[in-house]
Amino acid sequence: MLKTESSVTPLKCPMTEQRPLLQELREDVSCVFERDPAARTRFEVLTTYPGVHALIFHRISHRLWRRNWCYLARLLAFISRLFTNVDIHPGATIGRRFFIDHGIGVVIGETAVIGNDVTLYHGVTLGGTSWNKGRRHPQLGDNVLVGAGAKILGAISIGNNVRVGANSVVVRDIPANCSVVGIPGKIVRTGAPQKSALGIDLDHHLIPDPVGRAMTCMLERIVELERQLNEGKTNTRSKTKTDPCPACEALDVCLCEQSGEHCKN
Repeated sequence: MLKTESSVTPLKCPMTEQRPLLQELREDVSCVFERDPAARTRFEVLTTYPGVHALIFHRISHRLWRRNWCYLARLLAFISRLFTNVDIHPGATIGRRFFIDHGIGVVIGETAVIGNDVTLYHGVTLGGTSWNKGRRHPQLGDNVLVGAGAKILGAISIGNNVRVGANSVVVRDIPANCSVVGIPGKIVRTGAPQKSALGIDLDHHLIPDPVGRAMTCMLERIVELERQLNEGKTNTRSKTKTDPCPACEALDVCLCEQSGEHCKN
């Protein structure tokens, strides 16, 4: 498994003390109105949202799991999966105001740790890559958004305010305030996302194509090198690390962006 860069700061585990169950559920329902414009009433959310149903079951089964009622907790999680098609192991630690939109096909492993104000879309997997009994599932920080179909695998850490693009596969630690896309996941944007009037930015589809842009940059360099070989002419300009690449947005893919070497127009 790939290791993280030294710039990644360790995440703190969400508070483990037990808050009143009704208080947790009230927050879980209220946060739906901030992240789903289709939500209209609390009654509708409570009766028709499978992601909310799965979270309610999990809040109860997790309490049973912590009290060593392991079989009863697993049985309740199994019943929840039958009705919601969301598989959350009762051992998973989930913070406050967690929201699973649509809910279909979400899988969260036993040792997964999820921070506060996290949003998952359908088809997301927080899975393991080891047979060991210890921690083998990812840890997500606060305000993380994971797009539909994304897979986050292994005992890795995803920093606060990270956005994972749809169908990405993340297998290494990601520092805070980044956007990640691709297979395997590549950092394509840094900086905290701008929040909308509702408190969360849902424009997670507005992301660059790092591979395509890097290929474009490479082809343009090849053309320029051929021009220099055939005509003996150069067409370069000095580029520092702080200058944006004119053809590429892939921060950790484009060598030109990282090294500060000369970039061709």
